[in-house]
Amino acid sequence: MANRTVTKRELCERIARQTGQTQVVTKQIVQLFLNHIIDELAKGNRLELRNFGVFDTRVQSARKARNPHTEEVVYVAPKAVVSFKVGKSMHEQAQAVLPTSIPQRPPEQRQAAAVPPAGGSQDEPPL
Repeated sequence: MANRTVTKRELCERIARQTGQTQVVTKQIVQLFLNHIIDELAKGNRLELRNFGVFDTRVQSARKARNPHTEEVVYVAPKAVVSFKVGKSMHEQAQAVLPTSIPQRPPEQRQAAAVPPAGGSQDEPPL
């Protein structure tokens, strides 16, 4: 089953129906809420919405990267990125999406797969 995209407009329509407000008023309120989230993150503040999640702004350090087409080394400037950590309630509800027929690997196999081999690959030059 393919997931579908739900738009802000659809959410506003649902909220308007549930609250008895007009769609115009509901859209203004939702947009104000989103604007406040953006403003707080732009100030570098952490935004915690209980049972939903935590928004935070982090600075990604400058780094060297490689253009995959030309193999040329490119320097990437530091930049601010927004991170989101899912809250407990949302995490639990999202788990319901998983099909129950997916086989789980035993814990010792999961741990071994997550640990990279010591020393790394000898074939790849460091970036």
